[in-house]
Amino acid sequence: MTDPEIALLRMTSQKILKTNFHEPQEIVNHLGAMQAQDYTMAKWAIGSRCDATEKSIEEAINSGKIIRTHILRPTWHFVSADDIHWMLDISGPQVKKIILSAAKKYDLDEKKLKKINASIEKILLNNKSLSREEIICELGFKKETDQNFSSTLIMGYAELDGLVCNGNMKDRQITYSLLEEKVPKTKTKLTKEEGLAKLAKRYFESHGPATLPDFTWWSGFPATISKLAVLSIESELDSVEVNGKKYWFKKGLSSESNASKKIHFLPSFDEILISYKTREIIIPKEHQAKAFTNNGIFWPIIIENEKAIGTWKRSQKKEHIKIETRFFENISQKKKALVLEAIKPFENYLETKIIIE
Repeated sequence: MTDPEIALLRMTSQKILKTNFHEPQEIVNHLGAMQAQDYTMAKWAIGSRCDATEKSIEEAINSGKIIRTHILRPTWHFVSADDIHWMLDISGPQVKKIILSAAKKYDLDEKKLKKINASIEKILLNNKSLSREEIICELGFKKETDQNFSSTLIMGYAELDGLVCNGNMKDRQITYSLLEEKVPKTKTKLTKEEGLAKLAKRYFESHGPATLPDFTWWSGFPATISKLAVLSIESELDSVEVNGKKYWFKKGLSSESNASKKIHFLPSFDEILISYKTREIIIPKEHQAKAFTNNGIFWPIIIENEKAIGTWKRSQKKEHIKIETRFFENISQKKKALVLEAIKPFENYLETKIIIE
């Protein structure tokens, strides 16, 4: 198997080339967890993999079919309602350690954060949706120079404790609500081993072909724990060794990769790049600095067939959206025509006229 073949199979796994899903929550459920700190672009990560509009995705988020919270690596992710509780059970305790370590600087320990959580629960009871600033104000915290960061830790801990998640949007403002009022807990509870096995299988079936270091990076678990999880489900996956690296993927995946190749406009922080430890398979090293930075900022990318060929950005105009493109190398007029055609799905998703430059 060659690198281009691996790249193509990854795009197949991630439902970029072809999808059998129509509802936004089905895409999120398939991928397990989708990085979502750039809220606007994260919605397009869903929309680019199904025929849902931005409005319908927003409705799925507000209604609790899709949850946005901190999970896995300590950053925002989209997770489906079906997965949120078991995933928090296995991931929450680990990521909490990172929060607690940072919270020491603000004289916040677990006992104090648990007490704050009890107050947050009372504040948000009965399906309230409040912004972080509103919650911090209700808690009686004074505004200080470093208040923003300490409040981020407070709300991050509340998310990882399974207390809060995204609330309904208020004029483009992010809010919080009680998680159990959006998605009630079920009585079924997985053991840590069962949860890790489920997480590993979900990752390799939706992101494969991928390696153990890829899963370790994506899940945030130590390599030793990740390895045990992979070994526990190895017989349920296909695998191949390429250049000394072992890749796992969904059984029969190669038979699914007959979708037509074309150009795709994908969002910043898209799973096709962010969910793997190294990204050379999709984007050559000489172009990586044009697509993402060393400190973890990822820009929207343009992919042709199985390779990234440039980046793009959007800006809101009075009556339309303007898209600006920047290609890694000069492109032909014929390819420019294909690029114009490739923006149509994004136009349908936004339900707004797009002008591309």
